[in-house]
Amino acid sequence: MQKTGMVIIGGGAAGICAAISAKRKGQDVVICERMPMIGKKILASGNGRCNLLNDDLNESFYNESARNLVKSILARHGKKELLDFFKGLGLETYSESGRIFPVTNQSSSVLKVLELELARLAIPVELNFTVDSVQATKGRFLIKSRSGKDIECERLIIAAGGRSYPALGSDGSCYKLAQIFGHKIIGTVPAAVPLVIKDRLCHLLQGQKIFAKVKAVIDGKDACSAEGDLLFTKYGLSGTAILDVSEKISVAINRDAQKMVSVSIDMVPFMEAGALESEFAKRMKNRLATPDLTAGILPNKFGIALREEFGSKKAPEIAALLKNRTFKVIETKGWSQADFTAGGVDVKDIDERTLASKLAKGLYFAGEILDVCGARGGYNLAWAWASGLLAGESGAH
Repeated sequence: MQKTGMVIIGGGAAGICAAISAKRKGQDVVICERMPMIGKKILASGNGRCNLLNDDLNESFYNESARNLVKSILARHGKKELLDFFKGLGLETYSESGRIFPVTNQSSSVLKVLELELARLAIPVELNFTVDSVQATKGRFLIKSRSGKDIECERLIIAAGGRSYPALGSDGSCYKLAQIFGHKIIGTVPAAVPLVIKDRLCHLLQGQKIFAKVKAVIDGKDACSAEGDLLFTKYGLSGTAILDVSEKISVAINRDAQKMVSVSIDMVPFMEAGALESEFAKRMKNRLATPDLTAGILPNKFGIALREEFGSKKAPEIAALLKNRTFKVIETKGWSQADFTAGGVDVKDIDERTLASKLAKGLYFAGEILDVCGARGGYNLAWAWASGLLAGESGAH
């Protein structure tokens, strides 16, 4: 049986950072990763560019229940500390509209510098290591793998990710390990995910992309809003604006079983309602055909697709329709199309200073396995780096 000071379950962003920070503190550590390689989700992040973090990094960009925890961790491993960490690894970065990327624009560069540091520190990595069970006896942990290999350690960090993109390694299987020690799991739902909507307009406009303002409406109340790309698809709606409001929608539908969930779309956010009314009134006075009423305001296909909805409506009604077109949300797409996981290990049982479990001595958590979900724009990777670094150094003490 192999024995070591610390085992880290999960070789993703959080697990790698935890291993590096622990070893730098003099702690013997082993990474156990169930995939044939580490860092697969790092490679896929930011569409292959790896959006490392954001210039505006603070707790307000995370789910409300996790903000105190996030604030505590970012106070020690915030933007400056994270940039210094990667600079120390030899990675050069730049900022684009607040989002921070490697200058190479390649996620592989990020993973490479992390792997070089693991090698420099001589940190062992056990690949194809699927954890079958974890037992705690006499102040130590016994980690048993499906292949029959066992590792014993004094400190254990679970950094095995959430449930998004299971093909890349995080399938939610390690939540049961947290439950062994009495930790509660907040119901996990896909976040930053496209929406399934059965609406004739989506079918007619599939493939069309516009800049729009999107508002999530849950049980008759405005929940959140975002501006950005809106993409009509054969199954419903996607695009950055949809992804940015999808977390609250997903929680409402998938966790809370809400039925009254919709999105309100302002298809013409660059024009005030009054100006739009006036423009339509002028066009109708000039006897433009109904499909031509939106020419120059929306792509040509919109006039044709909206012809029946416009019908015999007057200018104010047409303007109102375009400024507030409602789509009922049937469901969200699944884990294979979700960027992040909302839900996970309840942060109430996690020490905000150390990320240690309040229920089991020597146990720590880091990354997406916790009920911490950030906005798009580098916030979730920032959480993974920061929580991994802190958990590693805390567990090494």
